[in-house]
Amino acid sequence: MNTTEAFQAFSGLDLLSSAVVLVDAKLIIRHVNPAAENLFATSSRQLLGHPLQRLVGDSSELSTALDNALKNNWSYTGHNILIKLAQDVELHVDCTVTPVETSNARLLLEVRPIDQQLKATREEQLAQQQQANRELVRNLAHEIKNPLGGIRGSAQLLERELDSEPLKEYTQVIIEEADRLQTLMQRLLSSHRVMQPALVNIHDILERVRRLIHAEYHDVRVRRDYDTSLPDITGDREQLIQAILNISRNAAQAMQGKGEIIFRTRAARRVTLAKKHHQLALELQVIDNGPGIAADMCDKIFYPLVSGRENGTGLGLTIAQSFVQQHGGTIEVDSRPGRTCFSLMLPLSRKNKEKT
Repeated sequence: MNTTEAFQAFSGLDLLSSAVVLVDAKLIIRHVNPAAENLFATSSRQLLGHPLQRLVGDSSELSTALDNALKNNWSYTGHNILIKLAQDVELHVDCTVTPVETSNARLLLEVRPIDQQLKATREEQLAQQQQANRELVRNLAHEIKNPLGGIRGSAQLLERELDSEPLKEYTQVIIEEADRLQTLMQRLLSSHRVMQPALVNIHDILERVRRLIHAEYHDVRVRRDYDTSLPDITGDREQLIQAILNISRNAAQAMQGKGEIIFRTRAARRVTLAKKHHQLALELQVIDNGPGIAADMCDKIFYPLVSGRENGTGLGLTIAQSFVQQHGGTIEVDSRPGRTCFSLMLPLSRKNKEKT
């Protein structure tokens, strides 16, 4: 196999989301796919032609497995292998070694970080649990909505029969509370409306949210940190505005109307969203310098009717998460006193990139 044929044979590995390294019989690195470059935080130019040890360090378990694979043509899978990188960075990985038959390579190593696997499993479990919670709340909202109409109508009829103004005040309380609950039920159901996708500019959306926050919270400063080279995305403009506005309002309320919010946009490469691998994604961060979210609330903050504020409805972040997930994206939160960051990842297609 000549160099061109070898490159063509290995190029298919570049599409994989897992890190793949090919080595020859002397354990010299012959190919590194982009996922491996990303995992090990280095480029193929710095690795090709160098010993594998330069990449994975001294791991006696892995070295023994590689020797056995070469001598006996065996496959091997090791779990929770410790790899020490430069600057005292450690990775715990699962590694599969597979013999291959090419003139340029003898072994294929597939490396999967354990923390990423655990994260993916946890995200899937949370998504399933949250979907079940949303369906339960949605069904309850439907069941509650119809009786509320009857209660409100009856209160109106009763009010017409009353001559006493003090008694009419009670019927007004019934009507107002029924209206409030109807609005709450409508918000619960609104997160399930059908998307109306189109090409939208994320920075136009952020500027819209920025103006709304300034109008509502005069003492909150909203600072921009934009990557203006980002292409348009395919999305529902109103849903995205509502999702980001809910997160931003949540931040402003947590800061009691005084503080700073940062809107930061960046490009993220080779990410997996909703079990799909994307070469390019948009990362949007909403960062505030408020008091932070209690540790016991972080895992529950997106659940319906769960709120960290005394008068909160617990729906804003639930709706935001629902809208982001409908776009094939993810939303996460990292919080400590003085810094809370909501990170949204939204897929970018090559088609959208080419139109910019």
